[in-house]
Amino acid sequence: MSRIVVGVDGSEHATGALDWAAREAQYRQDDLHIVSAWLYPNTMGYAIAVDMDQFAKTAQDIADLATARVHAMAPEVVVTTDVLEAQPALALVEASTGADLLVVGTRGMGGFRGLVVGSVSQHCVHHAHCPVVVVRPVGSDPAHAEDADH
Repeated sequence: MSRIVVGVDGSEHATGALDWAAREAQYRQDDLHIVSAWLYPNTMGYAIAVDMDQFAKTAQDIADLATARVHAMAPEVVVTTDVLEAQPALALVEASTGADLLVVGTRGMGGFRGLVVGSVSQHCVHHAHCPVVVVRPVGSDPAHAEDADH
């Protein structure tokens, strides 16, 4: 069976990518694999008190909400998930091995304002093992980003 991989992080950009991937999986009759990856924040040498379990729980919650969203949009699509403690770009590139398509948003939760394409999506475009679709949010200015058309 063919497989589409999509990265989610709870952002508007990732939700747009998820919706696009769900519709594409439904159209192609492909499975959809949702990846939610998180990494312990870089403290730049400063000691901070961070509950690592909270990062994992948040990533799992994001994956669960994404799965529920796909089931509501396209109930016949088979959905699998991975929630990983890993650098998101590397996790998505790894997940793209053997996939037919990797779908990402233009920017995620850590994106810098004003960037057309975020570092994760840019890394995926250059290193994925399959074609990549970068989806911009509905209503974003087409003069500042590429469309993700078929």
